Amino acid sequence: MVIRFTAIVVATTLATTLGIITADAQQKVDANVLKNVGTAQDTLQGDWLSYGRSLSETRFSPLTQINTSNVNRLGLSWTYTVGPGGGNQEGTPLVWNNTIFGITNWSVVFALDARTGKELWRWDPEVNQPAVRPKICCGIVNRGLAIYNGMIFAPIIDGRLEALDALTGKVIWESRVAYTQDSYSITMAPRVANGKVLIGVSGGDHLIRGFFDAYDAATGRRAWRFYTVPGNPANPYENDAMRKAAKTWGGDFYKMGGGGSVWDGMAYDPDADLIYVGTGNAEPWTQKFRGAQGMDNLYTCSILAVKVSTGELKWHYQAVPNDNWDYDNVQHLILADLTIGGRQRKVVMQASKDGIFYVLDRITGEFISGTPYAQVNWTRGFDKSGRPQINPQAVYDKEPITIYPTAGGAHNWAPMSFNPSTGLVYIPTTYGNWTFAANDKMTYAPYGDTGLAPGFPSARPNSMPIIGPEPLGNERGVLEAWDPVNHKLAWRTPGGGGIGGGTVTTASNLVFQVINDGRLLAYTADKGEKLFEIQTGRTGMGPPITYQIDGKQYVALMGGLGDAKLEHPPLLFVFELDGKTPMPSPAAPPPAFGPPPPPPPSELHK
Repeated sequence: MVIRFTAIVVATTLATTLGIITADAQQKVDANVLKNVGTAQDTLQGDWLSYGRSLSETRFSPLTQINTSNVNRLGLSWTYTVGPGGGNQEGTPLVWNNTIFGITNWSVVFALDARTGKELWRWDPEVNQPAVRPKICCGIVNRGLAIYNGMIFAPIIDGRLEALDALTGKVIWESRVAYTQDSYSITMAPRVANGKVLIGVSGGDHLIRGFFDAYDAATGRRAWRFYTVPGNPANPYENDAMRKAAKTWGGDFYKMGGGGSVWDGMAYDPDADLIYVGTGNAEPWTQKFRGAQGMDNLYTCSILAVKVSTGELKWHYQAVPNDNWDYDNVQHLILADLTIGGRQRKVVMQASKDGIFYVLDRITGEFISGTPYAQVNWTRGFDKSGRPQINPQAVYDKEPITIYPTAGGAHNWAPMSFNPSTGLVYIPTTYGNWTFAANDKMTYAPYGDTGLAPGFPSARPNSMPIIGPEPLGNERGVLEAWDPVNHKLAWRTPGGGGIGGGTVTTASNLVFQVINDGRLLAYTADKGEKLFEIQTGRTGMGPPITYQIDGKQYVALMGGLGDAKLEHPPLLFVFELDGKTPMPSPAAPPPAFGPPPPPPPSELHK
């Protein structure tokens, strides 16, 4: 039964009120303002108004004050202590009305003067941490907020969605999306589209049925829910999409949920009124435990295009039918207009966990190209329709098989970015492999699926061809500049990887990269020449943003593990040209970047 919740909040508290925000400085962020971000009509070029800055999720800024000739003068302007608890800092701050808004791992929301770091308000959802922590399969993390019509929309890890007054932090409405008792959590940043707030659920390594919701931004009333996998076939199908999907499953799959969680990538085309959504792995990981073998398992590991006004599926593309390797297609989605084959195409792009860079027509769903940007051996390539040709040797059982890329993915949640001037996409990439083997029986532990054999068994050599670029020496983590039109690497440089940190690119031919070991770097966007590097002294890093207030451009990011003792607390770092604030004392050096941990995946995943 689907339960609807109206916007009722019994009691809220402001943890701290040290200032008052006024809305006199800037206009409210309405649908027209969001639509114009990144266009010639962009009236708030200095702000950062959504997770990917624009509805197209390009993470491209038109700001040019910080450029290739002066970026080496960047210094610390100020820091803010985010607060203890949870895991890595994965959130993208927002900037509006001279205010920077952020969220902690345990979903505490804060607003600061973006020029000085002075706290203006802080709101704590008071998550029942001891009860919630063991229910969450994939990390105490939070990737960010959304802003619209004077409200901040905050995802709460225990399954709530909150609308807060952006000026005061007071709750306007609350809606219940899901329950941790059912193994759901929320770790993704909401998106706003056509007057609705879009949010999906995490928990894809538990017995869950994936979905994402649309809520009326003004009231919090749920407008529609789209399930990503079918439910019990004895019950009526929710829509034609579920009726079609049910034909691609078998046996008692629904008793194990099916998977298909939605925990990261979304992008919106307001002209088409389509929200593009990436979906997660099939559950259990190993096909032999899903009730039937050799079936596609729609709509797992897919990109979906859904009409925001109705919740109707317009098209889908399944990147990995019958996924066995946790190759979610939940990663960052970017919309762009590219000239391909002599004509302009409206495309959606993704560098997926599976090591393939996908370019699809975002109006029709037509497959345009799929090219390995890292080493791959699970597929031999694609047929004319875009269906991958699965390598039959990659389908494992009890005998260990080594697969490229890793289950953590060639690119995970660390955001990529797209610069329309260079035509390049900047991808934090991980090279490497993972050895898979299946258990004899399917069991579940509190942390999730244990269908995989324990540890990393040695795999015998196999004849599977490996396609894609060779590694850069012994580097596992690299930053790649990818040409989506010509399907090739433009340049790459050591450092980083697909889990942790991320990138932003600017009109001044810069790419900023944050690496999970604590470094902030800057490169030329066209050639990849390193211009700047600074160590923040933290690990567990979030992606960078850039913004401008009163004619001064800043670069901001969050970093630091959830140190409960606060000896080296997580911080929001803000940099400016010629910043003179001393860097904080560093935390202990990060461990060496060695082999991946044993399955199930670590808390850095999902």
